[in-house]
Amino acid sequence: MSSEQPCPVPSTEQIPLTVEPTTIISQGARPTIKVPVVLAEPTLQIVVESTITLNPAATEIKRVAKNVFLEQVKLVPVAFTRIDGTDFFKITRGKLFVAGHIRKNIEYATKGCNRKLRDRIADVPFSGFADITTFLTPPIIGVSEDSKAAFLNEQNGLVPRLDKFFFQNLVKYNEQPFGELVAANFFEVDFSPVTVQPEEPFSTLTEKIVLDLTVKVLQTQQLKFSATQQITSPPQGTVGS
Repeated sequence: MSSEQPCPVPSTEQIPLTVEPTTIISQGARPTIKVPVVLAEPTLQIVVESTITLNPAATEIKRVAKNVFLEQVKLVPVAFTRIDGTDFFKITRGKLFVAGHIRKNIEYATKGCNRKLRDRIADVPFSGFADITTFLTPPIIGVSEDSKAAFLNEQNGLVPRLDKFFFQNLVKYNEQPFGELVAANFFEVDFSPVTVQPEEPFSTLTEKIVLDLTVKVLQTQQLKFSATQQITSPPQGTVGS
């Protein structure tokens, strides 16, 4: 039996701390906030076909991992309703332009016994548009205006002055609708365009992809709502006693 003792480890006993509830003071409030608001959350079906070369040639496709990268989500308004008493408009219909690419990571086996798996990364681009006719919250847009006033010649009231004008320009800076990626659901068929026998290599892969792409379309808007304002009140000191 060994006479060696285990090495000591330093430790510190922890002191228990008291716990007291913190007082919360509540009062009614109607705050105004500026936050991103969801305008629409459509699912777009994108259908693409691509041809990818494999070097070295493959004998079997093992796995295909996919991701979506969006480069563009733009809403173009095409129909409007004026907001009463203002020169702002609600957008009631718009064209949603979407562009991006599918990043594919193809793992495949090459000819021969006990060969290493190969990897091929390919970006498959796509683009298109969708007609958005229903909004969860309508986007808002303000239209800029230009005005121009002309003057008569002071010495001859029958002709205008071409060297004197009054200009007025009203520019409204709108919040740009933007997009966020939510989900991507892939359905695809991958095959060699030329039928090959088992263990026979092929260097071209044809892919037919159906992508159900869900995106959020948002716009930063200013909102006013009823809420309960809560103030944390710690224990009072000398001033409050």
